[in-house]
Amino acid sequence: MPIAELPAVPGVLSARDCLRTAESIAATQESDGALPWFTGGHTDPWDHIENAMALTIAGLWDQARDAYRWSAKTQRADGSWPMQFRAGVIENADADTNFCAYIATGVLHFLTSTDDSEFAREMWPTVRAAIDFVLSLQQGEFGEIHWSLGPGGSSGEALLTGCSSIFHSLRCALSLADQLDDPQPSWEVAALRLGHALRDHPEAFLDKSRYSMDWYYPILGGAIRGRTAYDRITSRWEDFVVPTLGIRCVSDQPWVTGAETCELVLALDALGDNRRARQLFINMQHLREPDGSYWTGLVFTDGKRWPEERTTWTAAATLLAADALTRTTPANNIFRDLLRPTRITASHCACATTPTH
Repeated sequence: MPIAELPAVPGVLSARDCLRTAESIAATQESDGALPWFTGGHTDPWDHIENAMALTIAGLWDQARDAYRWSAKTQRADGSWPMQFRAGVIENADADTNFCAYIATGVLHFLTSTDDSEFAREMWPTVRAAIDFVLSLQQGEFGEIHWSLGPGGSSGEALLTGCSSIFHSLRCALSLADQLDDPQPSWEVAALRLGHALRDHPEAFLDKSRYSMDWYYPILGGAIRGRTAYDRITSRWEDFVVPTLGIRCVSDQPWVTGAETCELVLALDALGDNRRARQLFINMQHLREPDGSYWTGLVFTDGKRWPEERTTWTAAATLLAADALTRTTPANNIFRDLLRPTRITASHCACATTPTH
């Protein structure tokens, strides 16, 4: 049984429903701690962490620790992880910078939820090496971060969604550094530069504006807030939101997806737009199965589930959204206001204009 209070969204999901969802994730966990997309599926480092955060919300802390220790065990000497594993075997050895950075979000979430500073200290070398790797791919002109590194070198391209998530992870890493008394001023400068790129230099990123994630992720990651964020949401609401069903993954396809809908819930919650956040959360529950698992999405023109997969990370995003909406666990505000603003000093501003490569 869990050792923490579980979220319960009145009229939508009970605490028992949320526990059942967490148990559907835990049931996929492999003996080494990996949390794949579904039983027998592949594991990627980002969704693995998202799943560990969901287990933490449900009080399944031992399983979450096992997941984080899997991350520590599989990290490479340069601080990165392969993009994809299956049953302990590497299927794609390239490194995705966003995937690598997310460990900082997960460890801060666990520390805030459990107050287990000993475990946070155990994981800190893993986090520190991961962030240093990610920042090795930050670019000099604007501060964007290339999305991948393979045998042939950097991808040479930056993604708005990925960099928005990295921005959030950087701020989580800075919070951990403060709490563990290991200041990282160079990370502070990097976060400042990356935030500036996200807000003011769209030309630094590939155009993926068809995808809903590029719409809301700068808000979810904390780079854009306030009136600018509200205007951004309003500008494409009709493109992506499908009444009663959730949001489209891609603006020109009749496909709503649960994880993206729940991430938009989190972004709206961060803006204080609780009414629309709760309604979207209600709308995506058609993807739920009685065992607590969630289908990835629905093609609403023919009513078919697509892909025919119930993914752990869709269930995990649902639990993160439920926790944020109900303010239940100590880390419910991980995407809202947990993070202190990045400190900016005159010397940092000067450094931020100087290329690092």
